[in-house]
Amino acid sequence: MRITPLDIQQKQFPIKFRGFNVDEVYSFLEMIREDLEDILRENASLKEQLSRADEQLSKYRDIESTLRETLVTTQQIVEDYKRNAKKEADLIKKEAEFQANDMIRDAQEKVVKIHEDIVDMKVIRRHFKEEVKRLIESHLRMIEFDKEREGEEIK
Repeated sequence: MRITPLDIQQKQFPIKFRGFNVDEVYSFLEMIREDLEDILRENASLKEQLSRADEQLSKYRDIESTLRETLVTTQQIVEDYKRNAKKEADLIKKEAEFQANDMIRDAQEKVVKIHEDIVDMKVIRRHFKEEVKRLIESHLRMIEFDKEREGEEIK
């Protein structure tokens, strides 16, 4: 149990025939002594931690300075890389545009050729349909002719 300053201020010792109860007073003083020892140990520990933290802070400040210098150098390098990458990208883009234009021209020529082939195929299909129609009509006439001959023979 931690004793607070208010506990000390408000502590009442019972009065006996000859005064305060000595055992209670000594017991209370012992508790105060133990708490004070804890506080002093904690204070020493905190001072030691503060000293270590100050040392670490100094190291971190040195590291921060080094990192800042490194960051500035890195930023300069990155800017150089960006400029070079932009130049290279522009060259690649121009080359790609030339290739794309060639591909488009080739594709347009193929479209024209395919369109011509389609027109030729339509003509061929129309001739083929006409030939098939003539062949079918010819066969139908032959079947009609055979039916007429068979009908004459049966009569």
